[in-house]
Amino acid sequence: MSRHYDVAAVRSQFPVTDRFLYLDSAHQTPLATSVREALLGFYREGHDMAGPKPVWLDRVEQVRARMAKLLNAAPDEIAFTKNTSEGMNIAANALPLTAGDNVLLVEGDHPNNAYAFLNLRRRGVEVRFVPMAGETARAEMFAPHIDARTRAISLSHVTFHAGHRFDIDGIGTLCAERRLYFVIDAMQSTGVTPLDAGASGASLIGSGCHKGLLVPQGLGILYCRQGLDELQPAYLAMSSLAHPPGDYIARADNMATKAGAGRFEIGNFNLPDIHALDASLTLIESVGLSAIEAHLYDLGDRLIERIDDLGIRLVGPRNRADRSPHIYVLDLLAEEWGNYLAGRNVRVSPERDGIRVSFGLFNTDEDVDRFARILADSGNLPARTGAAA
Repeated sequence: MSRHYDVAAVRSQFPVTDRFLYLDSAHQTPLATSVREALLGFYREGHDMAGPKPVWLDRVEQVRARMAKLLNAAPDEIAFTKNTSEGMNIAANALPLTAGDNVLLVEGDHPNNAYAFLNLRRRGVEVRFVPMAGETARAEMFAPHIDARTRAISLSHVTFHAGHRFDIDGIGTLCAERRLYFVIDAMQSTGVTPLDAGASGASLIGSGCHKGLLVPQGLGILYCRQGLDELQPAYLAMSSLAHPPGDYIARADNMATKAGAGRFEIGNFNLPDIHALDASLTLIESVGLSAIEAHLYDLGDRLIERIDDLGIRLVGPRNRADRSPHIYVLDLLAEEWGNYLAGRNVRVSPERDGIRVSFGLFNTDEDVDRFARILADSGNLPARTGAAA
């Protein structure tokens, strides 16, 4: 039983937990019943009424406001995208970078953040990969790599491959002091741990919605801080404009974009997933994001205790201050143990350094204990496993 909320009530929303030991939320969260019902409701409206589009678009703005509240942002600072990768590419191309400028990234961070900026090398922009020092990325790690042509730092809030939690507040302060743009990939933190967009000092934050936000793939969000009017979209459509032409005729003298993040939106929205996000935000708000984070940290503490008992090394950081609440990588051979666990209906992911266990708000203490028993029952804790740190 969690100290923080009624996990059993939440778990009842996720029938997949009756079929699997689901420890793979950093890959994709299973569908909650309430989210499924929101999707079916949308499809029923389309089926029965041929699509009440004005009603749907009004709901888009309601969900935009709810998403903004979750990030402590203003509604016009939120745009809807397809996924994190699109958000990172929008961000990279929106920055006013010229040949000779450089951008700092963390070595080994998510490749789709890196590729968005590496693609700018064709414009003469330099990408500098900064090696991680210790268990997290802090401001002092970047400072020696900043010079007169450094324009931005871009990194994840939480890493996908070992659950490092980067010091975005400290790095945001550094960026403000050095007048640098600050871009955050929040894919692994949204819906899992509180993220105050304004306090972080971020210029832009991108995230998908299919992990902690509990929505099927195909929807993302992009935060763009107010006042950064120099950040302009790389592509344009009527939906990006401050004054879309009512007669649907394009005119060269009507190309002013929206003042807010909406200038980065293009074409039709993923309306089904936005309806799903409305339902998932209701679930997240009913539990409380801080309560979710605290519960996941407790599960992580329990997992670390269990694997210590088994002599399995944790690949990533152990301290709460440096780790994510929900991502833990075990030093186990991925192919061998992936097959073993799959055969026992355990869902995890292989990662570059082992087996990744990732918790969702529906996981319980018993899930952790059951997972530990399954590991122990293998009779084959492998030679690669080192002593617990």
